[in-house]
Amino acid sequence: MGDFRYQGIKVDGSRAEGVVTADSRQAALAQLEQMRLTPIDLREVDGAHQPGRLMSPGRRALGGRIRATDVEDLTRSLAVMLRAGVPLDRSLKVMAGMAQSGGVAAIINDLHADVKGGKAFSAALAGHQSVFGDFYINMVRAGEAGGQLAEVLGRVGEHLERFRELREGVISALIYPAILVVVAALSVFLLLTFVVPQFETLFSDMGDALPLPTAIVVSMGHLLGDWWWLLLGLVSLLVMAVRSFLATPRGRLWLDLRLLGLPILGALVRKYEVTRFSRSMGTLLSSGVSIVQCVRIAAQTVANSHLRAALERVTPHIKKGGRVADALAETALFTPLSLNMVRLGEETGRLDSMLLELARVHDAEVQAGIKRALTLIEPILILTLGMAIAAIIISILIGILSVNDLAA
Repeated sequence: MGDFRYQGIKVDGSRAEGVVTADSRQAALAQLEQMRLTPIDLREVDGAHQPGRLMSPGRRALGGRIRATDVEDLTRSLAVMLRAGVPLDRSLKVMAGMAQSGGVAAIINDLHADVKGGKAFSAALAGHQSVFGDFYINMVRAGEAGGQLAEVLGRVGEHLERFRELREGVISALIYPAILVVVAALSVFLLLTFVVPQFETLFSDMGDALPLPTAIVVSMGHLLGDWWWLLLGLVSLLVMAVRSFLATPRGRLWLDLRLLGLPILGALVRKYEVTRFSRSMGTLLSSGVSIVQCVRIAAQTVANSHLRAALERVTPHIKKGGRVADALAETALFTPLSLNMVRLGEETGRLDSMLLELARVHDAEVQAGIKRALTLIEPILILTLGMAIAAIIISILIGILSVNDLAA
């Protein structure tokens, strides 16, 4: 048994807080449901568990930085309170008091002040466009126009959650190959700087008779051991120069084109971006945003600049009265199956549902593609590491055998 401190909203919209005793978090939630409370925050009093909001298990923001998970938390919490009948200004005030970050609290306080002053919620969000983005703001505007703000915020929360899961899935899949690369670099560095110098006295009397592979390894050991600080500085300068170049539009376009040209990863990047576009456009359409705005905003959610430019050319085609499927076909990004799904959605008046289904299909394909790519990348990295270490060891052995031959 444990004590759980809760904060919740009553049926009349007032705030309630207290402590319940339960065997687990799920049992505590059941008790709050029996008390007819809408839970906002629940944490174990003894601190055995990390405190966390019910709306999302995302990470907390550090300092004043606003993370994507904070926006997701805010959206889901606000949707729950609005569904419970709590007025918007009251909901924002409650959430500002429970914010875990000073930056988040400041933004919510600004939103509360704007709403209290008579602004529409979408107009208040527009003052923080860099945090929420056009997609979020237009979704809220559509929800306000249709009187379905709570439902629309719920959809936005689900949309943000799926994006987070997809992004985290990709990052998690790349952790192991990254570890292999780091281990390989450290192993080679240690061999050249600590192991190879131990044999240098053995090779010192051979002079020019030292075999070429052994001479190369010994020279590399000297280079890394004596000039590692200079090499580290040069690598740091190179990294800074590359980052500065990639921060420019030209550099970003160059990198995006190279990514698309990779044999296996290029197709995955393409599908990943199509997934983002389809899910964003389907979510916007389901909330009543005009199709021209949907295409424009959804195209901005695409990270690859080359693909984004191709999708932005869809808007003029639609403005002229063209069909969405035909406009998307001209981008050469969508597969025949995807275009048929879009065309069927247009003909049946269910384009939003078809786009969301297309996003789910591509999402599964991206995850499967990542697994297939890793089955190829991981053995290649392991073999490369083994070959590099084997080459160093063989070079040393060749030198030792040469010393024995001279002694004989």
